[in-house]
Amino acid sequence: MTLLRLRQAGWFTGLSEPEMLMRYRLAQLRALVIGVASAAALGQVLSVSVALRLVLVVLAIVFGATKTRGRLAKAIEARRDTMKVEIYTVNQLLAMRVRAGGGVIQAVRATTERGSGEVIAELGEALRLHRSGWRGPDAFRRIAELTPEPFCSRTYRLLASAEERGADLAGALLSLSEDVRETRRESIKRTATKRRAAMLVPTIAILAPVLILFVAAPLPYLITGWQ
Repeated sequence: MTLLRLRQAGWFTGLSEPEMLMRYRLAQLRALVIGVASAAALGQVLSVSVALRLVLVVLAIVFGATKTRGRLAKAIEARRDTMKVEIYTVNQLLAMRVRAGGGVIQAVRATTERGSGEVIAELGEALRLHRSGWRGPDAFRRIAELTPEPFCSRTYRLLASAEERGADLAGALLSLSEDVRETRRESIKRTATKRRAAMLVPTIAILAPVLILFVAAPLPYLITGWQ
């Protein structure tokens, strides 16, 4: 599971699986040591009791253990967002290559030779697996299992099916591109709505108490006649 998340985040690329895990564990250990040392130093400077120092150390251990994991999750999310932007163009290019003639492998090879980015890197990995002896469909299904972006996984599985069965790849790729565009459009709308709502919160928080004071100020006089 950790190896899969490291691959999805794009961390430690080019290293073997044991080296990837070792680098990740070292990063976790480094964050843990820094957190514990900072907590011990803070307790020493503040001259707090032993019990409170232990509490600070425990909190530092929790923070150190979760910090690297949180950075990994953010890296996966950032890479997923990048790939969601890239996959629309890549699908269009692949559809154009397929319609111009040639098979799936040839279309992918021509696209990777002239492109760059996260999706292109994954397609390049599929080509590398194919050159090392994997069947084309198996190579595409392999990267479909490893990618963090569902739309990319759908594209790779579509490439595998087209290579295996000779399906209408160009039309399916264009339809998938439209799905990607609609999903991004809805995501942008939801984000814009949330931001507008967040912008209203400070205004309401400042104006609401003032309005309440203006409305409530004459109530004692109106009710009791007190001036």
